[in-house]
Order: sequence, then C-alpha cells, then structure tokens
Amino acid sequence: MPILKATPFPGRITFLGRMIGTYDLLHSEPCASLKATFAGIEGETHEGLSVPSCTRMTPLYRKGTAIANTRQVSILSGEDLADISAKMGLESLSPSLLGATMVVEGIPDFSYIPPGSRLQGSSGATLVVNLNNRPCTIPSRAIEAQHPGFGAAFTKAAKDRRGVVAWVEREGTFALGDSLSLHIPDQRVWAHLDAARKA
Repeated sequence: MPILKATPFPGRITFLGRMIGTYDLLHSEPCASLKATFAGIEGETHEGLSVPSCTRMTPLYRKGTAIANTRQVSILSGEDLADISAKMGLESLSPSLLGATMVVEGIPDFSYIPPGSRLQGSSGATLVVNLNNRPCTIPSRAIEAQHPGFGAAFTKAAKDRRGVVAWVEREGTFALGDSLSLHIPDQRVWAHLDAARKA
C-alpha cells in the first residue's frame, strides 16, 4: 500500500534562486531554471551531501558534527511572502533577500505541510520536505541593506510563514512556471505530540 497520498493542491513555481557566497548577507540570484542533484542545487551555497551541524541541532550533536544535508533547498510560499511584507509595512519583499531557492504559489498553509511530504516537478525532480523553517535574524541584515529601517521587523513578521527546507530525492530540473504536485504521508498525527511539546 502506498505511504504517500496525492493531494488536490497543485503548486506553481513563481521564483527560483541560487544562493552564492557566504551566509553573512543572504542573497539568492534569480534563475529561470535550476538543476537538482542528490547533493542539492548545482552550484549553490547549500549544495552537498553532508553539512556541519549548526545550533538548530545542538540537542543531538555538537556544533560542527558532519550530518546528512537535509536543508539543501529553502522553499517559500508566495502567499506567505505577501503576508510577511504586509506585516512589515512593505509593499513587497524580494525572496532573494531571504536566500530562497524556490517560491511556490497555490498550496495552502504551505509552511506547515507535513515533514516527509514530497513536492514533484514537471521533470520528475522530487524534493522531500524535512522541516518547517524557523525565522532567524540573518535575513534581517539583507533586508535592512535594501529597505533601511525595516530589517528588524522581519523575524516577528515571518513567524509561522518562513516556509520549509527540503532535500533532493530524485534528480531533475525545476523551471519557472512549472507545476508542483504535493504528496503527503498517509498517516495520522502522532498521538503524543502535545505531551512531547510540554516536556
């Protein structure tokens, strides 16, 4: 029996970007298409089969421990990005300033699609959703440089709207305007989730 269930919520790619350089000032260069390999997006800063663990993983690993790279791709919802901009008091906010790899429109509550979900493009290229992406202060610096006086507002405005991070399960190419099909794990929510959160 298949473990993944197709959903009636198709997405459409409205932005593709490739982050080049350091994490000090996020910026992803807009692209018409991206080649996805098992190591991630070809030529991108996050590319690699493994990565040194960071502060996000300190409950499990000492910082710098080599772990599998499950944050190869950063995906935002166009609808969430519009909400973030509005909450910040900006007319619009470029996904480039957030270091986004991809912006998708049409999938509701995108930042909270279940871990393990698949996003499959027209070429067959498929991404596995790892986790919800949490707001951090790094994009604030890039936003401040572009929109003086607004950078500090990002973290609060982006709460629950920061998208997801994912890794490549099947290689292929993603192109602007391509459709994405969403497949979610066909299982109920873990019965002890509330108790774990309170621990």
